[in-house]
Amino acid sequence: MKKISSYLFLVLLILNSCSQDEDTQLVRNTTNPTTPTTANSLKEAYKQYFLLGTALNRGQIQETSAKATTLIAREFNALTAENDMKSAYMQPVKNSFNFTESDKIMAFAQKHNMYVVGHTLIWHSQLPNWLSAITDAVEMNKAIENHVTTIVKKYKGKIGSWDVVNEAVEDNGSLRKSVFFNVLGEDYIAKSFQLAAEADPSAELYYNDYSMTNPTKRAGVIRMVKKIQEQNIKIDGIGMQGHWHIDSPSIADIESSIIAYANLGVKVAITELDVSVLPSPWGQQGADINQNFENNPTMNPYPNVLPDAMQIKLAQRYYNIFKLFLKHKDKISRVTFWGVNDAQSWLNNFPIQGRTDYPLLFDRDFEPKKAYQAVIDVAKEK
Repeated sequence: MKKISSYLFLVLLILNSCSQDEDTQLVRNTTNPTTPTTANSLKEAYKQYFLLGTALNRGQIQETSAKATTLIAREFNALTAENDMKSAYMQPVKNSFNFTESDKIMAFAQKHNMYVVGHTLIWHSQLPNWLSAITDAVEMNKAIENHVTTIVKKYKGKIGSWDVVNEAVEDNGSLRKSVFFNVLGEDYIAKSFQLAAEADPSAELYYNDYSMTNPTKRAGVIRMVKKIQEQNIKIDGIGMQGHWHIDSPSIADIESSIIAYANLGVKVAITELDVSVLPSPWGQQGADINQNFENNPTMNPYPNVLPDAMQIKLAQRYYNIFKLFLKHKDKISRVTFWGVNDAQSWLNNFPIQGRTDYPLLFDRDFEPKKAYQAVIDVAKEK
């Protein structure tokens, strides 16, 4: 008997799982069939549904690797700067803006015909020292107005959407006691959206956060968004950071959250998507970069290679996730992976330094993993 290929084994495993788990039922849409796509890239496979993006680091933006550039241009039609548009980079010194790297981002996007997401205008982390030291309300208002207005106007008509405010809600649903909140109270959130809308009325404006499937946090985000809407201030969408795990959150929880946010009358973007295959210390969830833990072999079970059984499990997880996304394609505007390949992923060092994780669709050599084919297959079945 001939050896069964890894891909065929994956297919057999998926089919077998259909009868066991409602989340993994791979049922074709027979009520509204369409011609299966013959796409050979992610962006081609999903072009009729939503944008398919990735986060780029500085080396990728500067095209230091021809292999990486070729893959990015082939697979994705939207980009987000992983770091270079955060406030510490954009305005390191008060009233002194640095557009060197952000201009390179725009040049890369224009060259490769990619949609640009501006990430992020107002965030409590990666702040320049001068901004985090402000304690006066008048000074803080001026600082926010200058920062948001200057940057958004600079790229007016060129950046498709902005993550205006990032991670302003705690997991318990309360507003984060950031420097912005401590000086101005919650009004800084609506003010930031209003300033961005005035600077570029054509750009879509998003609130972006992690742990967005947490029901308590979800309720807090919804309360916050409704307050913005009640003031007739423009907010176009919610960014659900998809820093998820191989086993959690459940597909049902992700779906409930997509529906709840869409019911606000806004678009939903799945941002920063990656799926960790490593144990989570103390049940840690989300993406609070201030958390840190000690490394040990139990927490780093795959230091050299991801076993084939885990490759298959990761592929099944991505299959289920993207099947859900297509189910709600009318609500989703964009899906963005947080990194191009496994070597780039921030999860290699979070929340434990020195770990080796495998959360993306491309391996450390930029080769597609089983998870990549699983994501393509979802679109082919549509």
